[in-house]
Amino acid sequence: MPQTDVIIIGSGLAALSAAYHLRYLNVTIITKSSWSASNSMLAQGGVAAAVDSKDSWKLHYKDTLAAGCDHNHVQNVEYLVQDGPSEIQGLIQNGMNFDTNPYGQLLLGKEGAHSRNRIIHAGGDATGKELTTFLYQKTKKYVSMIENEMAIELVIESGKCVGVNTKNNKGECKQYLASKTIIASGGCGAVYGHTSNADVITGDGIAMAYRAGADIADMEFIQFHPTMLHIDGKCVGLISEAVRGEGAILINQNDEAFMSKLHPQADLASRDIVSRAIFYEMKKGNRVFLDISMIENFSLRFPTISALCRKYGVKLELGKIPVAPGMHFLMGGIVTNDKGETSIKNLYAIGEAACTGVHGANRLASNSLLEGLVFGQRLATYLLSQPFEHQTTTNINLHSNKNSNYDNKKLPTKQEIQEIMTKYVGIQRTEEELLFAKQWFESYRDQIYFWDINVKDFTIDEIERTNMLTVGWLITTSSLSRTESRGGHYRLDYPNQVEKWHRKQVFRSKNEMVVGV
Repeated sequence: MPQTDVIIIGSGLAALSAAYHLRYLNVTIITKSSWSASNSMLAQGGVAAAVDSKDSWKLHYKDTLAAGCDHNHVQNVEYLVQDGPSEIQGLIQNGMNFDTNPYGQLLLGKEGAHSRNRIIHAGGDATGKELTTFLYQKTKKYVSMIENEMAIELVIESGKCVGVNTKNNKGECKQYLASKTIIASGGCGAVYGHTSNADVITGDGIAMAYRAGADIADMEFIQFHPTMLHIDGKCVGLISEAVRGEGAILINQNDEAFMSKLHPQADLASRDIVSRAIFYEMKKGNRVFLDISMIENFSLRFPTISALCRKYGVKLELGKIPVAPGMHFLMGGIVTNDKGETSIKNLYAIGEAACTGVHGANRLASNSLLEGLVFGQRLATYLLSQPFEHQTTTNINLHSNKNSNYDNKKLPTKQEIQEIMTKYVGIQRTEEELLFAKQWFESYRDQIYFWDINVKDFTIDEIERTNMLTVGWLITTSSLSRTESRGGHYRLDYPNQVEKWHRKQVFRSKNEMVVGV
């Protein structure tokens, strides 16, 4: 039975940031696909950091709280924006190449809801890929990388997490024990039909933590990215907000620019506002485009986006890219403090799987890569100050629920789950629609008791679908309970932000929700 100091579940930027800073310990990374199959690798935008002399962490802080609709954890936001510049400087000193002008100065872009140009890029519109690859190259010789094994269950003994059970595509189960276990498996984008997320992001870490009894919060806050490439009724890729930062504007098929009438920041308003505006245009029967005609050398500035457009037959010379909103980011997740600690001893979470509160009800653009870097480093620094007790247990069995009445034929397909979430728990919500979705999810909960599954007998595909059911139910139930509109959660039956106090909805135990300040 393999033992290690630290197990990290996931291989995105947060995972690799933590691994880099823990590199002199015995660290094992477990990822269900290849190391490169993560949302971090797909991130086209950049890293937001107040590195310019005309900028300050206080301005970045203010913008983050404004975008988050004052639902943020203010102390953690301070850590995020204060530590960001030093993280960037540390990367540069270690050889990371960010985009610069001919004088060697960082090129700073602007994105929605930012009051200053503070978006740092690498490789044009391939910042996530460049950063993730850089940290992987720096880390790979120090850590054990286990690919194509899915973490399916946390091993809990006497109230402590002591490791994880995994399964591979051959159906083989393994167990890994560790002094500390970190969930960095990303969010849950694949629960929705239209998403910018990688296909493997099915909410596994959050569902696994929930089944183990960890606190989960803010699941109702889903950020929809306004501009996904929209081809034949499907969202097929992301068009970075940086394109609007360079001057592109949203128009309908009649060349009407509609954002300037709706918000003082027009096309660079926060993502929830822009997404709803596009959604309303489409509900009126209009098609929506991103007018890029004013951007010189578009293909050089945005090579990844240009290649994506060419792949789907979009003629960039016409200056219009068809777009629609798609699920982009989860602001909620596994509740942690500033050090990544969860409610279960020796279990930690970072990145999109974690709910640190830095994003509030709506994430500020390009704060996600920053969060992965900053909180990966904060967690690593904390762990290095802690004692490591190696596990001596050798008889921990994979969980088996003998009373399970699981029936293959009753488990819905991924597409069915995605259709329910997109139709009933989407950009705008109502009590009637949410109740329908809740009852639909709970019909499967009653059949397979989806937070207490028999992992030994489920295939990886079945576990993914069960995780999607679990996370879908968490999002739906949270959305039903929050009777207000705030950030990424918009209720047509409660359209105004009516609750001015900082309220969190936390799942403290299975099927129990508590509301607190």
